[in-house]
Amino acid sequence: MGWFDRLSQGLAKTRQAMQSSLDRLLGRGPDPETLEELEVALLGADLGVRTVDHLMERLRQGVTRSSGEGEHGVRAVLQHEILQVLSACQGEDLLTLIERSPRPFVLLAVGVNGVGKTTTMAKIAQRLKESGKIPLLVAADTFRAAAIEQLQVWAQRIGVELIHQRQGADPAAVVFDGLAAAKARSVDVVLIDTAGRLHTKANLMDELRKVQRVISREIPGAPHEVLLVLDATVGQNAVSQARQFQEAVGVTGLALTKLDGTARGGVVVAIAQELKIPVRLIGVGERVEDLQDFRAPEFVQALFGDVVTSSRP
Repeated sequence: MGWFDRLSQGLAKTRQAMQSSLDRLLGRGPDPETLEELEVALLGADLGVRTVDHLMERLRQGVTRSSGEGEHGVRAVLQHEILQVLSACQGEDLLTLIERSPRPFVLLAVGVNGVGKTTTMAKIAQRLKESGKIPLLVAADTFRAAAIEQLQVWAQRIGVELIHQRQGADPAAVVFDGLAAAKARSVDVVLIDTAGRLHTKANLMDELRKVQRVISREIPGAPHEVLLVLDATVGQNAVSQARQFQEAVGVTGLALTKLDGTARGGVVVAIAQELKIPVRLIGVGERVEDLQDFRAPEFVQALFGDVVTSSRP
């Protein structure tokens, strides 16, 4: 199964949440009652109130101007508007970002508990190695012995070096050791896995800022990427997490995991609309190949299950 097929399969629940309303538009025309039904469906897919308001306004304007009828005209306008929102947040893919940045490139992964940061860092490391880069993993999640052990297993499996200390060690000290190792060796990319922390806990966010200070002191200009890993299954709560992490540590990119386990995949659109943070990666499964660079046209096509409208009808 190719990447687009996996993406389409992963977005099946979200697509189905919208499709029933779109199907009912077929033959009925975009009357107010049916558009209201579609609005409820879009909210159910977790596009968010602000995003849905924006889309419905564009829909009503676009359908009025469009010569398209019924579901087809609505679908075309809706596709176009979602693509516009996502394309505005289409950042560089990680490899391109790394290629144009100083070496070693430092990526700091942040996020709450259970979103898949550790696995995401390991998958990125494997992709980098396959592309000819030399990655170094740093286990700065010292609160959970399982996180260190998980990275050790991944590091052995994919053949990359891991810097770690005992459970309970100071995360900033582990990061210092990792950066020293990176500078002493021919490392291209340093991938720092941090402990999951609630975005509302000031002391934990202060600790994260301390890690950032150590990084910037040891490698001026770093971290080059602060990657916020979000679990798509939490829906609108992911928007709140992204907003607060952005305010606390200056997020520069997003990775959305577990899109295959939810009907709330529309949260990608909500985040793009409200926060304008580039979406770098999306995940639709457990395998390494299930984490890929985000591409707005592919995402919209998988979301609707047909060809993306490239321009307003």
